[in-house]
Amino acid sequence: MVRFIALLLLALGASAALAQPYPSKPIRFIVSFPPGGSSDLIVRAIAPRMSERLGQPVVVENRPGAGGMLGVDAVAKAAPDGYTIGLAAAGALSSNVSLYPTMPYSVEKDLAPVSMLAMIPFFLVAHPSQPASLKELIESARAKPGGLSYGYGGNGSTMHLAGELFNMMAKVRVQGVPYKGSGPVAADVLGGQVPLGVVDVPSAIANVKAGKIRALAVTAKQRIQAAPEVPTFEEAGLPGYEAVGWFGTVAPAGTPSELIQKLNSEIKAALSVPEIRERALAAGAEPFTNSPQEFAAFIRAETKKWAEVIKAAGVKLE
Repeated sequence: MVRFIALLLLALGASAALAQPYPSKPIRFIVSFPPGGSSDLIVRAIAPRMSERLGQPVVVENRPGAGGMLGVDAVAKAAPDGYTIGLAAAGALSSNVSLYPTMPYSVEKDLAPVSMLAMIPFFLVAHPSQPASLKELIESARAKPGGLSYGYGGNGSTMHLAGELFNMMAKVRVQGVPYKGSGPVAADVLGGQVPLGVVDVPSAIANVKAGKIRALAVTAKQRIQAAPEVPTFEEAGLPGYEAVGWFGTVAPAGTPSELIQKLNSEIKAALSVPEIRERALAAGAEPFTNSPQEFAAFIRAETKKWAEVIKAAGVKLE
């Protein structure tokens, strides 16, 4: 009975939201990461554009913590009236389901996907003393199982899982070494302390361009604008491989579809501005939007994909 009353109140609230022009008050955009990162930068870039078009302030609020889940939980528990939306990344929407015994929200039941915002591709980088191509690396790894290692930023991160997906698909055993972020990994590859690394693009691109370390492949499906000379894994000899970080916008479940579509349209319009796209690319993110339905399907596919990798590789958080 209590649940029925709660659902009735939510429905009445949603109906009331539709009874007046939307938006009629400020919109809160929760970012589940600290200020300064690529996700925060993109939201702060599009918020003023959205405000101009919507005629109401879009207020950015940083709520970091628990691997991005704290901010997403705040969105999940907000009123479904279109006045609270949030930025959520790959972990909080897909892989964390398989990494944590419990989560404070259900992605499928408590959240409504609005649109993807950006993809974050990674480089597989190598010290110059290592094989010069991905094919040669795979041959070397197969000849000496466990003889090579790769650094990655953070246990359970998408960079970690990207390395384990490489192991599975290439049928090799390259040992993962956890670091606190991409920057230290790139520095140790440069110094020869670790032969390989899966790193975000900004942390390595200067040394890649200078020829001090090699980018053997980029983890995206297509070559990236920041480094068009670096091949994809598919081009370099591992068909079907893709592993990217990503983040997008979600709203509380039950938010009226008309409002979801309105927010989707405004996000797409803001991200189509050349200046904003350039700022995103400079931060190592590839702007990308889609429909709410496409985003929902993508989340389901990523959840299934990473669940299989996490199980097969025995990935555990420490």
